[in-house]
Amino acid sequence: MAKEAAGRARPGRAPAPADRRGRPRQAEVARLAGVSQATVSLVLSGRDIATGRPISAPTRARVLDAARSLGYVPDPAASRLAAARNNLLGVFSFTATFPTDVRHSYYPFLVGVEQEAAAQGYDLVLFTGSSTGGAGAGGTNALNRVRLADGCLFLGRRAPSDELSRLVADGFPVVHVGRHDEPEGLAWVGADYVSASREVVTALAGLGHRRVLLVREDDDAPASADRERGFLDGLAASGLPGGPDAVFRSGDPRHDLTADRVRAWLADGVSAFVAEETDTGAAWRALRAAVDAAGLDCPGQVSLALLGSPPADLADGPVPMGFDIPRPALGAEAVRLLAARIGGGPAVGTLVACAFRPGTTAGPPATP
Repeated sequence: MAKEAAGRARPGRAPAPADRRGRPRQAEVARLAGVSQATVSLVLSGRDIATGRPISAPTRARVLDAARSLGYVPDPAASRLAAARNNLLGVFSFTATFPTDVRHSYYPFLVGVEQEAAAQGYDLVLFTGSSTGGAGAGGTNALNRVRLADGCLFLGRRAPSDELSRLVADGFPVVHVGRHDEPEGLAWVGADYVSASREVVTALAGLGHRRVLLVREDDDAPASADRERGFLDGLAASGLPGGPDAVFRSGDPRHDLTADRVRAWLADGVSAFVAEETDTGAAWRALRAAVDAAGLDCPGQVSLALLGSPPADLADGPVPMGFDIPRPALGAEAVRLLAARIGGGPAVGTLVACAFRPGTTAGPPATP
């Protein structure tokens, strides 16, 4: 009994010396309040109330008074470790540098991500593919580092499926911003490019165009595949000729798309061109350059449309017919889905609708 009495803290003990540089600890609060450290932890965290076994009012008051007198502030790192959570969301970009320039196409995504993360009570940790051994170099170190967070959002057209599969298989919460059906079990948020692209083609058909050509880059990114699918669906629904001849794929549109080629298409009956939007805007830039080099008036002699928004450096030019991608809304929705995944929710895919943009680059076809 003597040892037990001696081991118990006695109330009223003086606070720690004023010259101490470290933050007050729960042990000091316990000594001043005359209770165990476990009691202090329960009171300050509120776990006693959550478990239905509240500490008595006098004891609670002594603990809170002692904490105030010592200037005790909970250690956020310790609290998060105790809860097996860091309240951190990772954002991984498969680019050489993180897209913080307001003109970068990813920047609006990040605006939505940051605003929704703040609303959900999360901080952000930013990762890039340029990290040592990063995903861009085919390594795994950068992707492994995202485990510092409670879950991670991934931005980019070309995500390494093998590494994402490993994270998903390990049960780590992951959300890919952009349509990405692989691996199985990966949650994703994407724009509904299929419906939006189909609407653009329908609008061109409504203006009277009977032959429409899609210009796209030669890759298999899901966003490009979705745009082409919507384009071809729109042709079929409007009774316009489709198939391989309706799509021009190029590894380098800057060199493959020439003024002579555009004139040849017009001579063959094509009266409207549609380009896909990509990170570089290569297809739209090349199409505009070829039309200008051919000396064609737009929309008087040829109509143009863009499946997305124009590059920032071309935003001051004519507004193309097309659609606007709700990037901030996509970023916010991705955070909501990731928060749900961290809480044990299912891995689902969510499509967000795009807004049609009439623009000024499309009109009725020229009279032969």
